[in-house]
Amino acid sequence: MAAGLLALLDDISVLMDDVSTMTQVATKKTAGILGDDLAVNAEKASGFTSSRELPVLWAITKGSFINKAIILPFAFLLSAFAPWIIVPILMVGGVYLAYEGAEKIYEYFFPHGEKKHITSLEQKSKEEVLAEEKSKIKSAVITDFILSIEIIIIALSAVSSEPMTVQIAAVTFVALIATVGVYGIVALLVRMDDFGYKLIAMNGGESAIGEFFVRSLPKVIKALTVIGTIAMLLVAGGIFVHNSHFVHDLVDGIPFIFGDLLIGIIVGAMTVAVMMFIKKVKA
Repeated sequence: MAAGLLALLDDISVLMDDVSTMTQVATKKTAGILGDDLAVNAEKASGFTSSRELPVLWAITKGSFINKAIILPFAFLLSAFAPWIIVPILMVGGVYLAYEGAEKIYEYFFPHGEKKHITSLEQKSKEEVLAEEKSKIKSAVITDFILSIEIIIIALSAVSSEPMTVQIAAVTFVALIATVGVYGIVALLVRMDDFGYKLIAMNGGESAIGEFFVRSLPKVIKALTVIGTIAMLLVAGGIFVHNSHFVHDLVDGIPFIFGDLLIGIIVGAMTVAVMMFIKKVKA
């Protein structure tokens, strides 16, 4: 009986060691898209009145948990019964990420959106403000759903050769990190300016540190947007480089970061061109 218990504990120890190792591998694989997730959600969670920032962020976080609760079972079923479909899903997601990254670059150099008249919050009724807030939350949750699919599929592809128990534990842990870690950091970022204002108030209206936090928030959001765009292109390019022999041979000899970025830009540019052509045809 004691020998059986020791054997069971040994099996559990080996399993936990495997899970820990594979979790690290999966986390490294998804690091780029997690950075993009952070940038996108920091941007979407900012721009609200101070009293509504955390409630809005909590609503988005709950939506993210629901998204992952929906995606995870389907991902494990695909891994168990149709593992061949994981790479095509990755490819489709790679095209989407490349398009998003390239479209942001194109929009920066060639703005084509209609200018919107911005009204102050004082000119809006409470119902209008709440409706706008609800719309932004819905948009953020939809974006999170797409990014969550990519995070989970990329993590799953990194551990696809492992037993199903290891896959479930490792990918679930990565999914939790993607929600708790990302939205926890976003919560700190969006409250950065309020923390700065409090420091200024506590020091009689003058605080170099407080002013630093207040002035840094817009710059941090912009920096995260740039980093997130590059991360999207890198992740997208990496998906094609590592899952297509033809693409891999094209960038053979180029340092992997620049090769991945180049492929991401090429795929993104092609997709943007196709989408622009489709829009013109529809118009």
